[in-house]
Amino acid sequence: MNRSSETSPAMGFILLGLSAHPELAKTFFVLILLMYLVILLGNGVLILVTVLDSRLHTPMYFFLGNLSFLDICYTTSSVPLILDSFLTPRKTISFSACAVQMFLSFAMGATECVLLSMMAFDRYVAICNPLRYPVVMSKAAYVPMAASSWAAGITNSVVQTSLAMRLPFCGDSVINHFTCEILAVLKLACADISVNVISMVVANMIFLALPVLFIFVSYVFIIATILRMPSAEGRRKAFSTCSAHLTVVVIFYGTILFMYGKPKSKDPLGTDKQDVADRLISLFYGVVTPMLNPIIYSLRNKDVKAAVRNLVAQKHLPE
Repeated sequence: MNRSSETSPAMGFILLGLSAHPELAKTFFVLILLMYLVILLGNGVLILVTVLDSRLHTPMYFFLGNLSFLDICYTTSSVPLILDSFLTPRKTISFSACAVQMFLSFAMGATECVLLSMMAFDRYVAICNPLRYPVVMSKAAYVPMAASSWAAGITNSVVQTSLAMRLPFCGDSVINHFTCEILAVLKLACADISVNVISMVVANMIFLALPVLFIFVSYVFIIATILRMPSAEGRRKAFSTCSAHLTVVVIFYGTILFMYGKPKSKDPLGTDKQDVADRLISLFYGVVTPMLNPIIYSLRNKDVKAAVRNLVAQKHLPE
């Protein structure tokens, strides 16, 4: 391709968003804004109760607090930009801002993959080896586990973002997305992206395939242990301790598989419609899962519900 058509980093990019469908912009602006406020409120309350309530100072709730903080960071890295794109058709974003947004989204997504597998291990030890749980999941173990999740996600994001943003970009620099989504950005490159593809395949194996396999094996042992319990009450209590996590895992990975596993349309008109649908699915994936996480953990966990009630009651106590 003609090197003279390369995009200078100073020129930045144009986010297409819903520019071709302005009639949808206001509706989605209100909808995404409301969902973002629910995310901030729900996850903020979860972080607050896991810090303030001493009964929740356990490995499971420590991981849950990390998950809530991660969800706030993940959505904050993209939702304000998305909302702005609804109000500003063909939103312009600088090269550096695009790199930062890509880095944060990638880091939070990869971290959540690892963190969910750490939470599965916590449930495995709690149900399959309850007598050893205080030793195996001591503070000296679960704090480094959470820290390693963040470190792994950030490291992966540094690699993927640096490989993507070092490429020369051509044409009018229009990103057919709401944000600087890496696959949409790579379509603008006017250089060989085989290194990027290989690195992303390796990253997907490490941060998607391996955690899914680990979670699957953990729950095979968990379910087998629960089914061997003699009393129905014991089985119910054991399953209730991991049902919220299992629900979150199914929603998180199920949405990813739906996004990237469905067949592509070969019809040009169908391709255009599918591009819009893919962007909207990606958009809702970025906000629905973080919004549902605190709801799931609050509805299915009596300890969290009790902690929230105590927090509310304390706020209403007379001075």
